Amino acid sequence: MTSTDNHIAVIGAGPAGLTAAEVLAQGGARVTVYDAMPSAGRKFLMAGRGGLNLTHSEPLTQFMARYREAAPKLQAAIEAFPPDALRAWSEALGEPTFVGTSGRVFPKAFKASPLLRAWLRRLDAGGVRFAFRHRWIGWDEHGRLLFRTGDGERSIEARAVVLALGGASWPRLGSDGDWVDLLAARGIAVSKLRPANSGFMVAWSKVFRDRFEGQPLKGVMLTIGAHTVRGEAMITRGGIEGGAIYALSAELREAVLDLGHAMLTIALRPDLAVADLTTRLSGTRGKQSLANFLRKAAQLSPVGIGLMQEAAIASGRPLASFSPAELARLINAIPVRLTGTAPIDRAISTAGGITFDELDEHFMLRKLPGVFAAGEMLDWEAPTGGYLLQASFATGAAAGRGALGWVVQLQKS
Repeated sequence: MTSTDNHIAVIGAGPAGLTAAEVLAQGGARVTVYDAMPSAGRKFLMAGRGGLNLTHSEPLTQFMARYREAAPKLQAAIEAFPPDALRAWSEALGEPTFVGTSGRVFPKAFKASPLLRAWLRRLDAGGVRFAFRHRWIGWDEHGRLLFRTGDGERSIEARAVVLALGGASWPRLGSDGDWVDLLAARGIAVSKLRPANSGFMVAWSKVFRDRFEGQPLKGVMLTIGAHTVRGEAMITRGGIEGGAIYALSAELREAVLDLGHAMLTIALRPDLAVADLTTRLSGTRGKQSLANFLRKAAQLSPVGIGLMQEAAIASGRPLASFSPAELARLINAIPVRLTGTAPIDRAISTAGGITFDELDEHFMLRKLPGVFAAGEMLDWEAPTGGYLLQASFATGAAAGRGALGWVVQLQKS
């Protein structure tokens, strides 16, 4: 059994949990990080496979707006550990950062593994202990933390605990959402976990799916309702995904949940007016195929022309019957019917989680004194671009400070 003098347990070895552990250790607490996986930071490493996007360089007011309705709840935590602090933290670990052309911030190594290795070395030097292959399964009859291990169940006493178990995306990396039922059984309100920054399902024709799976849509503008984003997307066998889709995923997801489908509009040439396109398409086609004519006259990619063909099929008319004006309108208003979200276990992140009403200003669960929560367990979501990691680090630091303050108060009383 672990003595309880100033022992604080952190459950979850992702960015939020490791940040909490670092804050606690620096504050003099004795910290053990527990995780069900065999090693730390597995989803963090996955995030770094395409270049680790730590945070974003835009002004903080604009930055906070990315969190939408959760922004007021995250404001204090992110202001206390803002993007500049995260960049300084990375540099102190020997991984200086740079700002990319889109304003996103990356470590110069452009991957997560060197940063994680340096971080774990510093945590070890600071006295943080790790207990892997420890799956948290709640509390025992004495209120101690209960874990399932390879050697059976194990009870742990701690003066405080920081829960940082993630959401429910990529469960094979450790975030499986099993904690939802454990907290719900204690009366904690948890909003249903839903996919965020996810792809969506589309019933493509077999011809389109077989030809264009994996093809990118570049420089497009995507719209649903009043929400518009410019960027890139990718055709998948079952639908569509990519950065611009992720940026609209909340609106698209809610439409699917409310209506059973979402209507996405794609503009292939958003910088050209319909009148300009009509003029370009009013020339003589001659012996060219329609696809070649569209490619040359409107500079459309094959996949873009394929999308137009899909829309024509859905309308019940062959694309060849469209007038130049109709083609011009379609180019910048291709309707795509999304029939569902991609599975949550393939989403980049999740929406939903512990509602903020359950937390006090120190990220402690009001109904469970001494239990703090951070990271993707909480009910917030954000687009990709550095916002996900920034809030995970910031809330981890806030929960760590809260747990440290709680233990100090206990020692005084």
